[in-house]
Amino acid sequence: MTARKILLIVGGGVAAFKCLDLVRRLKERGVETTAVLTEAAQAFVTPLSMGALSGGAVHTELLSLTAEREMGHIELSRSADLVVVAPATADLMAKMAHGLADDLASTLLLATDKPVLIAPAMNVRMWTHAATQRNLAQLRRDGVLVAGPDEGAMACGEFGPGRLVEVDALADAVEAALRAPGTTASGPLVGRRALVTSGPTHEPIDPVRYIANRSSGRQGVAVAEALAALGAEVTFVTGPAEASAPKGVAAIHAVETAQQMRDAVIGALDAGPAHDIAVFAAAVADWRADLAAGAKIKKQKGASAPALTLVENPDILAEVAARSAAQRPALVIGFAAETDNVAANARAKRKRKGCDWLVANDVSAASGVMGGDMNEVLLITETGEDAWSRASKTAVGERLAARIAEHLAAGTGS
Repeated sequence: MTARKILLIVGGGVAAFKCLDLVRRLKERGVETTAVLTEAAQAFVTPLSMGALSGGAVHTELLSLTAEREMGHIELSRSADLVVVAPATADLMAKMAHGLADDLASTLLLATDKPVLIAPAMNVRMWTHAATQRNLAQLRRDGVLVAGPDEGAMACGEFGPGRLVEVDALADAVEAALRAPGTTASGPLVGRRALVTSGPTHEPIDPVRYIANRSSGRQGVAVAEALAALGAEVTFVTGPAEASAPKGVAAIHAVETAQQMRDAVIGALDAGPAHDIAVFAAAVADWRADLAAGAKIKKQKGASAPALTLVENPDILAEVAARSAAQRPALVIGFAAETDNVAANARAKRKRKGCDWLVANDVSAASGVMGGDMNEVLLITETGEDAWSRASKTAVGERLAARIAEHLAAGTGS
């Protein structure tokens, strides 16, 4: 069997040291790595340590006479099956989005004809900056796959989205991106493309407070994993969820707000071949603060609580369901979290949103569904309803994926 090969471009961030572990773990999985270190990356990882783990040459200079004689940079950009950028710094993302090529890494990225997977990592303020988010949206439109970032504590002392995705999850994303359609995958959904949203959104009130909900993201992860297990190529768009990222999924888009999730979804749908399936399992906040404060809102003694004006968030499900037949996935599935009159409210929501199917569940406090491991759902389609007994979210995901596969195989509208 021919070894799978990646070109790993290591950016200049504190998380660069994790790429040494990534190379080791990929090697255990039969993936060969050729590494490129940016000038800044060499402050965190030495060519010697990277070469010792990868077992090959490590490239650092664009105009190296030795490297150009043995393998030109154009050939290097096309000699692997996949190009991975980790950590993808704000600077590298900006260069990619704008087609700049002033060093070896950016030149290779502009010259490659291979799929590209980036794993962003940077300070939370840099990640949430409008310029970075614009660049991210452009990269998604260009078909670049995105793994992470995660949310958590950072070396700079701040907390939030911007941490490099965990090494195991990144290795899973690399393997999924390397998988050739119809070769290593098997199942009734081979050749099908699916998009799954998951988790909550966080709508900022000020730099330390936000509007959120109790969604753990477990049901969305279960659906994504079940679709991938049946052979589908899955794009996973997640808010800041508690659940770990799904396995076997090439693209993981970590987003914070409803607007960012909307942009990620539209960018993914518009990139590459059309999607067959879209499952909107995310618990997207309906409203956001009209004006989020730039500094922490201080409690003033004797003063009344500050007024919070809310505005409506984009309706991602309705927007996708209303797209033209050429742009819309063949099967659009929404989720409805209800606390009362579940069936009636869900039926009305399916019609209002224009989706093909709607999965309704009771998320009242007594149900333990929101944030828990179990679920009990009602599947509503155009032609009928099907109540599923209480089961694990994994089992619900598998049952929904099987139902999707049956529907697409039959080519019916039910």
